[in-house]
Amino acid sequence: MKNILIINGPNLNLLGTRQPHIYGSTTFASYFSELETIFSESAILHYFQSNSEGAIIDKIQESAADMDGLVINAGAYTHTSVAIHDALANMEIPKMEVHISNIHKRESFRHHSYLSSVCDGIVIGMGLKGYKWAVMQILDL
Repeated sequence: MKNILIINGPNLNLLGTRQPHIYGSTTFASYFSELETIFSESAILHYFQSNSEGAIIDKIQESAADMDGLVINAGAYTHTSVAIHDALANMEIPKMEVHISNIHKRESFRHHSYLSSVCDGIVIGMGLKGYKWAVMQILDL
């Protein structure tokens, strides 16, 4: 059984009500329960969400030794945080970057990710299903 941590960044605590035309109407808590059921025989999923960059970095550092994989949707920090990049670079476990929306069809400032170069893969624009595909990829790595 692999331990896999899913981290969501700022404003992703509002999934289900935040811009449902972009992010859908399902809460992440509801979707996380589905993920736990899907992967119940192959992974123990852990979840953390924070609107604070420092808290995300602390969680990444705390988890480096205990987790077998990481799925991260850093929200807006994807496009701004060298510090999260550096924390991820220090982890020697499989890491997948997820974006619910297609960031390349949105504002130009969202087109660049500081995280992609230190992640093993990226899932973009597949809605919440992207988390499932990211976990599947970590299990395959």
